[in-house]
Amino acid sequence: MNSKIKDDSVDFLFKAILTLNTVDECYNFFEDLCTVPEIKAMSQRLLVAHMLSTKKVYSDIVAQTGASTATISRVNRSLNYGCDGYELVFNRMENGTESK
Repeated sequence: MNSKIKDDSVDFLFKAILTLNTVDECYNFFEDLCTVPEIKAMSQRLLVAHMLSTKKVYSDIVAQTGASTATISRVNRSLNYGCDGYELVFNRMENGTESK
């Protein structure tokens, strides 16, 4: 766990997200919570992480997502040196073991 972000307000946010049951509920919540560019940026990073985890090359990722090489590099650093959150999510999605 990254102690730099751990606090009561972040706990509250994550607990709120864990109450969502459907994609439509997620759309409603995140559209209220975030700006459209924030949602697009998060979804782009997740897609970049997935593509990197499936061994796609930077040029293909840039072409398919429009992400900058700096963004791809930051996501790659998280994949290699982060908290394994991406790996956890991708494994659960692949195995159909999402919690909701």
